[in-house]
Amino acid sequence: MKLENLTPAKGSTHNSKRVGRGQGSGKGGTATRGTKGAQARAGYEHKIGYEGGQMPIQRRLPKFGFKNPTRVEYHPVNLSALQALSEKAGVKALDLEALIAGGLVKAGELVKVLGNGELTAALEVTAHAFSASAVSKIEAAGGKTTVIE
Repeated sequence: MKLENLTPAKGSTHNSKRVGRGQGSGKGGTATRGTKGAQARAGYEHKIGYEGGQMPIQRRLPKFGFKNPTRVEYHPVNLSALQALSEKAGVKALDLEALIAGGLVKAGELVKVLGNGELTAALEVTAHAFSASAVSKIEAAGGKTTVIE
């Protein structure tokens, strides 16, 4: 294979339309622009979204939805993931640094512990929020929950 042998894939290139090259080309005269008017002349620029006087799509469609400015996004972590992390790392206290080191969350994320899965180890878990089922399962296993303010 040499540089001079490389060619584009079949069908990927097209010849450009040569307009305004005389009547014999079939695209002479007006060069496919039609007759008269701003669009037939050089320098024509249309406004973005303008549909020739028809009501534009951004005004035809209704507004919808609501963005809550005070919404707080939590990154969910299940009890099954905490159990696996404690077995792997051999720790009994799981705080944010341990969760980040274990790859469960990224730095700067707010963490909420959810109650999916079983917990056998007595863990001291520190997070920004807990579900009610997570608190009951952690305490039933002999652990403790601490909420970060």
